[in-house]
Amino acid sequence: MVSLRSKIIVSTLILLFFSSYSYARGRGVTNTASSPFVKLKSLDIDDVKWTRGFWAEKSALCHKVMIPNMRRILKDPNISHAYTNFLIAAGREKGEFKGTWWHDGDFYKWLEAVAYVYAVTKDRELDQLVDEVTEVIGEAQQKDGYISTPIIIKGLERFQKVGHHELYNMGHLMTAACIHYRATGKSSLLDIAKKTGDYLYKTFKPRDRRLAHFGFNPSNIMGAVELYRTTGDTKYLELAKIFVDMRGSVSGGTDQNQARTALRKEAEAVGHAVTANYLYTGAADVYAETGDRALLRALEKIWQNVALQKMCVTGATGALHRGASSARDDVHEAYGREYQLPNATAYNETCANIASAMWNWRMLAITGEARFADTMELVLYNSALSGISIDGKHFFYTNVLRRTKDVPLVSWDLPTRQSYLSCFCCPPNIVRTIAKVHGWAYSISDEAVWVNLYGGSELNCEFVDGTKLKLTQETDYPWDGRIKITVNAPEKKQFAVMLRIPGWAKEATLQVNGQAVRGGLQPGRYFKLNRTWSAGDVIELNLPMPVRLIEANPLVEELRNQVAVKRGPIVYCLESVDLPNGVKVSEVVIPHNIKLKPEFRRNLLGGVTVLEGEAEVLKEGDWSKRLYRELVPREPRKVTIRLIPYYAWSNRGVSEMTVWMPLDR
Repeated sequence: MVSLRSKIIVSTLILLFFSSYSYARGRGVTNTASSPFVKLKSLDIDDVKWTRGFWAEKSALCHKVMIPNMRRILKDPNISHAYTNFLIAAGREKGEFKGTWWHDGDFYKWLEAVAYVYAVTKDRELDQLVDEVTEVIGEAQQKDGYISTPIIIKGLERFQKVGHHELYNMGHLMTAACIHYRATGKSSLLDIAKKTGDYLYKTFKPRDRRLAHFGFNPSNIMGAVELYRTTGDTKYLELAKIFVDMRGSVSGGTDQNQARTALRKEAEAVGHAVTANYLYTGAADVYAETGDRALLRALEKIWQNVALQKMCVTGATGALHRGASSARDDVHEAYGREYQLPNATAYNETCANIASAMWNWRMLAITGEARFADTMELVLYNSALSGISIDGKHFFYTNVLRRTKDVPLVSWDLPTRQSYLSCFCCPPNIVRTIAKVHGWAYSISDEAVWVNLYGGSELNCEFVDGTKLKLTQETDYPWDGRIKITVNAPEKKQFAVMLRIPGWAKEATLQVNGQAVRGGLQPGRYFKLNRTWSAGDVIELNLPMPVRLIEANPLVEELRNQVAVKRGPIVYCLESVDLPNGVKVSEVVIPHNIKLKPEFRRNLLGGVTVLEGEAEVLKEGDWSKRLYRELVPREPRKVTIRLIPYYAWSNRGVSEMTVWMPLDR
């Protein structure tokens, strides 16, 4: 058998062989351009641009509104104190640390978002902004490479408590630095990250048992792998592997931070959902570079557990505010037991949902299997985007599936989105996701280009042999399933265009230059369209989008005899704003044969397709001072309802909402 060290050496030689820069080849948002154990390679960070439609509008809002709004928040010491903490740690200002232990990581996520936007827009103001901030971060960094402002300012000893989130902060620094280098070619922030990586390597390489549980929120695994991919230095990959190996290596760990069981022996998703999904994401990165089959087997088992037993219809994960794992460990913000998926008390932290999309993006690269792209897309349009308002300035932390006045708000639940959250991890996370999603839209392999996400866009890239390729995609997806892709290659060349046929897309049809392509368009698969292409060839893919009623496995007790509504990749909800006065969302019943008509409304909620139809209302009657009562016959009456995309709820004031609705069979 080939040793892990040999695999690392081989992959490093590949990186060096193809290098055309001072560092490794490839500038992807997740750089798998030279990863030896992936089927799909990443494209460069600026190879894809949104041109029109849904994601183009979100991307423009990110550039013009989200980034500057978040800059204002993070720099104002009266709001967040994040940037002020760096100024104090750098010795430029005096004061005390304020904020959460993980506030540095929030700031780095925003920096990462800025780098993504700069890569596409070449906005010089953003470039100068990062230069200024980088100088301060460099001054705050300790001589040995350590940097975490709460520890520095408070004068505390390092790595004393897992909850201090030191590795989380430094992990996000490493990732942001790699993206900044790929976007600008500047090594200023990368040099800081390398010093941090070197410090962490010296600290964790001895495998001190006392540090075994210190990867609580493991952005550090992803950061170390990207640092390896950027620099080609194998010690950073070794560091990432050490972080993975630490899990479950010492007794005393719990399911809360995935430390009870060694990852390679784990078979279910447990504990805090953000830390879990970050761990699985980082482990997928390690597999992509090392080919560790035990890791991939574990990740597949865990993915099956999530997808088939622990994921909400919106793609959200981590449904519990607080509960117990199957090993009876106390857990919070967590995955629950199988089929434990509440509605009104669902937690579903925005960061956990985004981390799930990140994990699925990597699993897609490793396997080339469309199920991972389907899940990634489900999250993006629903449980990730629900974390931010239509105007791009207000945020949810939790993402409930039902909100009524009768159920009290718990922990981080909010009556409506807020302009600032004292725990600020989710807002910059959704902003950086919107900023980089263009980098997930396409992938490439030796003789194929893979279309992962549909949306008005333009791709300009090269195959390994240097052949240039341009694809122009025109569509009103996700509101319309008609997609037109024009191929522009300077010379005739044979290659495949791999078209993702979403799992919901039955009876999809395909034409090339007006001629029908027969057979093989299976839902939940990529369709291989292989031919010799000429400039101007046109692909026309039609993905029918009927309205579908979705029911849950009967083992999900909270969802028995209820349905959700989906159209294309969008999950819909019923909001009280769209009901007649006096009707509660909990009183609306969906007939099994309901006819819901889609209609696009340009001036509603930023432009959405709504679904309108006739449902039933069953008035609940008087339940005051009663827990139970004898069955009271109720006569339904008709009511016209309008359903809106779930991500768009709570943009018209405080309201009630539900995704799941009682079914009249």
